[in-house]
Amino acid sequence: MRALQLKQQGWKQRAIAAALDVTEGAVGQWLAAADREGPAALRAHPRPGAPARLTAAQRHQLPAFLAHGAEAYGFRGEVWTCARVAQVIAEEYGVTYSTSQVSRLLRQVGWAAQIPLRRALQRDEAAITHWRSSVWPTLYATARGEGRRLVFVDESGFYLLPGVVKTYSPRGQTPILQEWQTRDHLSVMGGLTPAGKLYVLVRETALNGAHTIEFLQHLLQQAGERLLVIWDGSPIHRRAAVTDFVAATRSAIRVEALPGYAPDLNPWDAEGWQHLKHVELRNRTCMGREELHLELHLAIGRLRQKPELIAGFFRAAGLAL
Repeated sequence: MRALQLKQQGWKQRAIAAALDVTEGAVGQWLAAADREGPAALRAHPRPGAPARLTAAQRHQLPAFLAHGAEAYGFRGEVWTCARVAQVIAEEYGVTYSTSQVSRLLRQVGWAAQIPLRRALQRDEAAITHWRSSVWPTLYATARGEGRRLVFVDESGFYLLPGVVKTYSPRGQTPILQEWQTRDHLSVMGGLTPAGKLYVLVRETALNGAHTIEFLQHLLQQAGERLLVIWDGSPIHRRAAVTDFVAATRSAIRVEALPGYAPDLNPWDAEGWQHLKHVELRNRTCMGREELHLELHLAIGRLRQKPELIAGFFRAAGLAL
Protein backbone atom coordinates (compact mmCIF):
# COMPACT_ATOMS: atom_id res chain seq x y z
CA MET A 1 0.00 0.00 0.00
CA ARG A 2 2.87 2.36 0.72
CA ALA A 3 4.45 1.52 -2.64
CA LEU A 4 1.18 2.42 -4.37
CA GLN A 5 1.00 5.71 -2.49
CA LEU A 6 4.54 6.62 -3.53
CA LYS A 7 3.80 5.66 -7.13
CA GLN A 8 0.75 7.95 -7.10
CA GLN A 9 3.02 10.74 -5.82
CA GLY A 10 5.24 10.36 -8.89
CA TRP A 11 8.04 8.23 -7.49
CA LYS A 12 10.01 5.98 -9.82
CA GLN A 13 9.92 2.25 -9.27
CA ARG A 14 13.64 2.09 -8.43
CA ALA A 15 13.27 4.84 -5.80
CA ILE A 16 10.27 3.11 -4.25
CA ALA A 17 12.22 -0.15 -3.97
CA ALA A 18 15.15 1.63 -2.31
CA ALA A 19 12.88 3.49 0.13
CA LEU A 20 11.06 0.32 1.19
CA ASP A 21 14.21 -1.85 1.12
CA VAL A 22 12.68 -4.38 -1.30
CA THR A 23 13.50 -5.49 -4.83
CA GLU A 24 12.26 -3.65 -7.92
CA GLY A 25 10.61 -6.89 -9.02
CA ALA A 26 8.48 -6.96 -5.87
CA VAL A 27 7.40 -3.35 -6.40
CA GLY A 28 6.56 -4.14 -10.02
CA GLN A 29 4.34 -7.09 -8.94
CA TRP A 30 2.51 -4.96 -6.37
CA LEU A 31 1.83 -2.14 -8.79
CA ALA A 32 0.71 -4.53 -11.54
CA ALA A 33 -1.73 -6.22 -9.13
CA ALA A 34 -3.12 -2.82 -8.14
CA ASP A 35 -3.61 -1.92 -11.82
CA ARG A 36 -5.45 -5.18 -12.53
CA GLU A 37 -7.64 -5.54 -9.43
CA GLY A 38 -7.46 -2.23 -7.61
CA PRO A 39 -5.80 -1.31 -4.26
CA ALA A 40 -7.74 -4.02 -2.42
CA ALA A 41 -5.58 -6.62 -4.16
CA LEU A 42 -2.63 -5.46 -2.04
CA ARG A 43 -4.26 -6.30 1.27
CA ALA A 44 -3.29 -9.49 3.11
CA HIS A 45 -5.37 -12.56 2.36
CA PRO A 46 -4.44 -15.09 5.06
CA ARG A 47 -5.42 -18.66 4.43
CA PRO A 48 -8.25 -19.67 6.75
CA GLY A 49 -6.75 -23.04 7.70
CA ALA A 50 -8.68 -25.91 9.18
CA PRO A 51 -11.71 -24.97 11.27
CA ALA A 52 -11.25 -25.15 15.05
CA ARG A 53 -12.53 -28.38 16.52
CA LEU A 54 -13.58 -26.62 19.73
CA THR A 55 -15.95 -23.70 19.57
CA ALA A 56 -15.14 -20.44 21.33
CA ALA A 57 -17.71 -21.33 24.01
CA GLN A 58 -16.10 -24.72 24.59
CA ARG A 59 -12.64 -23.19 24.90
CA HIS A 60 -14.03 -20.68 27.40
CA GLN A 61 -15.59 -23.53 29.38
CA LEU A 62 -12.43 -25.67 29.56
CA PRO A 63 -10.77 -23.84 32.51
CA ALA A 64 -13.94 -24.39 34.56
CA PHE A 65 -13.68 -28.14 33.95
CA LEU A 66 -9.99 -28.19 34.90
CA ALA A 67 -10.69 -26.15 38.05
CA HIS A 68 -12.41 -29.22 39.53
CA GLY A 69 -8.96 -30.82 39.82
CA ALA A 70 -7.28 -33.79 38.17
CA GLU A 71 -8.54 -36.27 40.78
CA ALA A 72 -12.15 -35.38 39.90
CA TYR A 73 -11.47 -36.98 36.50
CA GLY A 74 -9.97 -40.12 38.02
CA PHE A 75 -6.29 -39.18 37.86
CA ARG A 76 -3.99 -39.81 40.80
CA GLY A 77 -2.59 -36.56 42.18
CA GLU A 78 -3.73 -32.99 41.56
CA VAL A 79 -1.37 -32.37 38.65
CA TRP A 80 -2.44 -31.35 35.17
CA THR A 81 -0.34 -32.47 32.19
CA CYS A 82 -1.07 -31.98 28.51
CA ALA A 83 -1.84 -35.70 28.18
CA ARG A 84 -4.36 -35.52 31.02
CA VAL A 85 -6.00 -32.40 29.62
CA ALA A 86 -6.25 -34.13 26.23
CA GLN A 87 -8.17 -36.96 27.92
CA VAL A 88 -10.53 -34.46 29.55
CA ILE A 89 -11.19 -32.78 26.20
CA ALA A 90 -11.91 -36.16 24.62
CA GLU A 91 -14.24 -37.09 27.50
CA GLU A 92 -16.12 -33.80 27.60
CA TYR A 93 -16.25 -32.87 23.91
CA GLY A 94 -15.39 -36.03 21.99
CA VAL A 95 -12.48 -34.24 20.32
CA THR A 96 -8.96 -35.69 20.07
CA TYR A 97 -5.96 -33.39 20.44
CA SER A 98 -2.24 -34.08 20.51
CA THR A 99 -0.24 -32.91 23.53
CA SER A 100 1.35 -30.10 21.48
CA GLN A 101 -2.08 -28.90 20.41
CA VAL A 102 -3.25 -29.01 24.04
CA SER A 103 -0.22 -26.93 25.06
CA ARG A 104 -1.18 -24.20 22.57
CA LEU A 105 -4.83 -24.43 23.63
CA LEU A 106 -3.96 -23.99 27.30
CA ARG A 107 -1.93 -20.88 26.51
CA GLN A 108 -4.90 -19.49 24.60
CA VAL A 109 -7.15 -19.84 27.67
CA GLY A 110 -4.59 -18.26 30.01
CA TRP A 111 -3.02 -21.37 31.56
CA ALA A 112 0.74 -21.92 31.80
CA ALA A 113 3.11 -24.60 33.11
CA GLN A 114 4.12 -23.79 36.68
CA ILE A 115 5.95 -25.45 39.57
CA PRO A 116 3.33 -26.16 42.27
CA LEU A 117 3.81 -25.33 45.92
CA ARG A 118 3.81 -28.29 48.31
CA ARG A 119 1.31 -28.31 51.17
CA ALA A 120 0.88 -31.00 53.86
CA LEU A 121 -2.48 -32.74 54.00
CA GLN A 122 -2.42 -32.23 57.78
CA ARG A 123 -2.66 -28.46 57.40
CA ASP A 124 -5.56 -26.69 59.06
CA GLU A 125 -6.24 -24.00 56.48
CA ALA A 126 -8.84 -22.27 58.67
CA ALA A 127 -6.37 -22.00 61.56
CA ILE A 128 -3.65 -20.72 59.25
CA THR A 129 -5.95 -18.09 57.75
CA HIS A 130 -7.02 -17.05 61.25
CA TRP A 131 -3.40 -16.75 62.38
CA ARG A 132 -2.46 -14.62 59.40
CA SER A 133 -5.49 -12.31 59.59
CA SER A 134 -6.07 -12.06 63.37
CA VAL A 135 -3.25 -13.49 65.50
CA TRP A 136 -0.39 -11.89 63.57
CA PRO A 137 -1.77 -8.30 63.74
CA THR A 138 -2.32 -8.78 67.48
CA LEU A 139 1.24 -10.05 68.03
CA TYR A 140 2.65 -7.23 65.93
CA ALA A 141 0.72 -4.62 67.91
CA THR A 142 1.65 -6.27 71.21
CA ALA A 143 5.35 -6.23 70.37
CA ARG A 144 5.18 -2.53 69.53
CA GLY A 145 3.12 -1.74 72.62
CA GLU A 146 5.43 -3.64 74.98
CA GLY A 147 8.61 -2.43 73.33
CA ARG A 148 9.64 -5.91 72.24
CA ARG A 149 11.79 -6.79 69.23
CA LEU A 150 9.74 -9.22 67.14
CA VAL A 151 11.89 -11.98 65.62
CA PHE A 152 10.93 -14.88 63.35
CA VAL A 153 13.30 -17.82 63.91
CA ASP A 154 13.91 -20.82 61.66
CA GLU A 155 16.64 -23.30 60.69
CA SER A 156 18.11 -24.57 57.42
CA GLY A 157 21.10 -26.43 56.03
CA PHE A 158 23.66 -25.21 53.48
CA TYR A 159 25.47 -28.00 51.61
CA LEU A 160 28.72 -28.20 49.69
CA LEU A 161 26.98 -29.79 46.72
CA PRO A 162 26.46 -27.10 44.06
CA GLY A 163 22.92 -26.20 43.13
CA VAL A 164 21.61 -27.14 39.70
CA VAL A 165 22.18 -24.23 37.34
CA LYS A 166 21.86 -23.57 33.62
CA THR A 167 24.81 -23.11 31.30
CA TYR A 168 25.27 -22.67 27.56
CA SER A 169 26.82 -25.52 25.58
CA PRO A 170 26.78 -26.86 22.01
CA ARG A 171 23.36 -28.10 20.98
CA GLY A 172 22.91 -31.81 21.73
CA GLN A 173 25.92 -31.99 24.07
CA THR A 174 24.80 -32.04 27.69
CA PRO A 175 27.56 -30.51 29.85
CA ILE A 176 28.87 -32.44 32.86
CA LEU A 177 29.77 -30.72 36.13
CA GLN A 178 32.36 -32.62 38.14
CA GLU A 179 31.56 -32.54 41.87
CA TRP A 180 32.78 -34.20 45.03
CA GLN A 181 29.81 -36.15 46.38
CA THR A 182 29.48 -35.31 50.07
CA ARG A 183 26.82 -34.55 52.64
CA ASP A 184 29.00 -32.05 54.51
CA HIS A 185 26.98 -28.97 55.36
CA LEU A 186 26.49 -26.08 57.73
CA SER A 187 23.49 -25.85 60.05
CA VAL A 188 22.10 -22.33 60.30
CA MET A 189 19.61 -20.82 62.74
CA GLY A 190 18.37 -17.42 61.65
CA GLY A 191 16.23 -14.58 62.95
CA LEU A 192 14.40 -11.96 60.88
CA THR A 193 12.69 -8.81 62.12
CA PRO A 194 10.08 -6.64 60.36
CA ALA A 195 12.57 -3.77 60.55
CA GLY A 196 14.90 -5.68 58.22
CA LYS A 197 17.41 -6.98 60.78
CA LEU A 198 19.06 -10.37 60.31
CA TYR A 199 20.70 -12.55 62.98
CA VAL A 200 22.31 -15.96 62.47
CA LEU A 201 24.00 -18.80 64.29
CA VAL A 202 26.13 -21.15 62.14
CA ARG A 203 27.39 -24.52 63.32
CA GLU A 204 29.01 -27.52 61.59
CA THR A 205 26.90 -30.02 63.55
CA ALA A 206 23.16 -30.65 63.67
CA LEU A 207 21.35 -28.04 65.75
CA ASN A 208 19.86 -29.00 69.11
CA GLY A 209 18.24 -27.43 72.15
CA ALA A 210 21.57 -26.10 73.44
CA HIS A 211 22.08 -24.23 70.18
CA THR A 212 18.57 -22.80 70.50
CA ILE A 213 19.43 -21.40 73.93
CA GLU A 214 22.71 -20.05 72.58
CA PHE A 215 20.86 -18.28 69.77
CA LEU A 216 18.28 -16.79 72.17
CA GLN A 217 21.14 -15.44 74.29
CA HIS A 218 22.65 -13.96 71.13
CA LEU A 219 19.35 -12.29 70.31
CA LEU A 220 19.10 -10.80 73.81
CA GLN A 221 22.55 -9.28 73.37
CA GLN A 222 22.13 -8.05 69.80
CA ALA A 223 18.43 -7.50 69.12
CA GLY A 224 17.20 -6.12 72.44
CA GLU A 225 16.46 -6.98 76.04
CA ARG A 226 12.77 -7.75 75.36
CA LEU A 227 11.92 -10.18 72.59
CA LEU A 228 8.86 -11.73 70.99
CA VAL A 229 10.12 -14.86 69.25
CA ILE A 230 7.90 -16.59 66.69
CA TRP A 231 8.91 -20.03 65.46
CA ASP A 232 7.52 -23.41 64.46
CA GLY A 233 7.05 -26.53 66.59
CA SER A 234 10.47 -28.02 65.89
CA PRO A 235 11.68 -30.41 68.64
CA ILE A 236 14.74 -28.22 69.30
CA HIS A 237 12.36 -25.37 70.18
CA ARG A 238 10.39 -27.54 72.63
CA ARG A 239 13.21 -29.02 74.68
CA ALA A 240 12.73 -28.78 78.45
CA ALA A 241 16.01 -26.86 78.74
CA VAL A 242 14.74 -24.27 76.26
CA THR A 243 11.45 -23.89 78.13
CA ASP A 244 13.32 -23.48 81.41
CA PHE A 245 15.65 -20.88 79.89
CA VAL A 246 12.75 -18.82 78.53
CA ALA A 247 11.02 -18.95 81.92
CA ALA A 248 14.24 -17.87 83.65
CA THR A 249 14.36 -14.69 81.58
CA ARG A 250 11.34 -13.45 83.59
CA SER A 251 9.30 -12.56 80.48
CA ALA A 252 12.24 -10.85 78.75
CA ILE A 253 11.62 -13.46 76.05
CA ARG A 254 8.09 -14.30 75.01
CA VAL A 255 7.66 -17.23 72.63
CA GLU A 256 4.79 -17.83 70.20
CA ALA A 257 4.40 -20.94 68.01
CA LEU A 258 3.17 -20.95 64.43
CA PRO A 259 0.30 -23.26 63.44
CA GLY A 260 1.37 -26.77 62.48
CA TYR A 261 2.41 -27.54 58.90
CA ALA A 262 2.46 -23.85 57.96
CA PRO A 263 6.03 -23.00 56.90
CA ASP A 264 4.63 -20.41 54.47
CA LEU A 265 3.76 -18.20 57.48
CA ASN A 266 7.45 -17.82 58.31
CA PRO A 267 9.30 -15.20 56.21
CA TRP A 268 12.33 -17.47 56.25
CA ASP A 269 10.45 -20.26 54.46
CA ALA A 270 8.43 -17.85 52.31
CA GLU A 271 11.51 -16.29 50.71
CA GLY A 272 14.50 -15.90 53.05
CA TRP A 273 16.28 -19.23 52.71
CA GLN A 274 15.60 -19.46 48.99
CA HIS A 275 17.07 -16.00 48.44
CA LEU A 276 20.25 -16.86 50.32
CA LYS A 277 20.70 -20.19 48.54
CA HIS A 278 19.61 -19.35 45.00
CA VAL A 279 20.37 -15.63 44.69
CA GLU A 280 23.15 -14.61 47.04
CA LEU A 281 24.95 -17.99 46.74
CA ARG A 282 24.04 -18.83 43.15
CA ASN A 283 26.79 -20.48 41.11
CA ARG A 284 28.98 -20.83 44.22
CA THR A 285 30.85 -24.13 44.47
CA CYS A 286 32.87 -24.55 47.66
CA MET A 287 35.67 -27.04 48.24
CA GLY A 288 35.16 -27.36 51.98
CA ARG A 289 33.10 -26.20 54.93
CA GLU A 290 35.52 -23.36 55.68
CA GLU A 291 35.03 -21.91 52.22
CA LEU A 292 31.26 -22.48 52.47
CA HIS A 293 31.24 -20.69 55.81
CA LEU A 294 33.07 -17.73 54.27
CA GLU A 295 30.73 -17.55 51.28
CA LEU A 296 27.71 -17.81 53.57
CA HIS A 297 29.10 -15.04 55.77
CA LEU A 298 29.51 -12.80 52.72
CA ALA A 299 26.02 -13.67 51.47
CA ILE A 300 24.48 -12.81 54.83
CA GLY A 301 26.40 -9.54 54.82
CA ARG A 302 24.96 -8.66 51.43
CA LEU A 303 21.45 -9.48 52.56
CA ARG A 304 21.87 -7.34 55.68
CA GLN A 305 22.43 -4.38 53.39
CA LYS A 306 18.93 -4.88 51.90
CA PRO A 307 16.40 -4.26 54.70
CA GLU A 308 13.70 -3.45 52.17
CA LEU A 309 14.18 -6.92 50.67
CA ILE A 310 13.84 -8.55 54.09
CA ALA A 311 10.58 -6.62 54.57
CA GLY A 312 9.53 -8.18 51.26
CA PHE A 313 9.96 -11.63 52.81
CA PHE A 314 7.23 -10.71 55.32
CA ARG A 315 4.94 -9.60 52.50
CA ALA A 316 5.61 -12.87 50.67
CA ALA A 317 4.41 -14.70 53.79
CA GLY A 318 1.21 -12.61 53.73
CA LEU A 319 2.16 -10.73 56.91
CA ALA A 320 1.13 -7.10 56.68
CA LEU A 321 3.47 -4.65 58.42
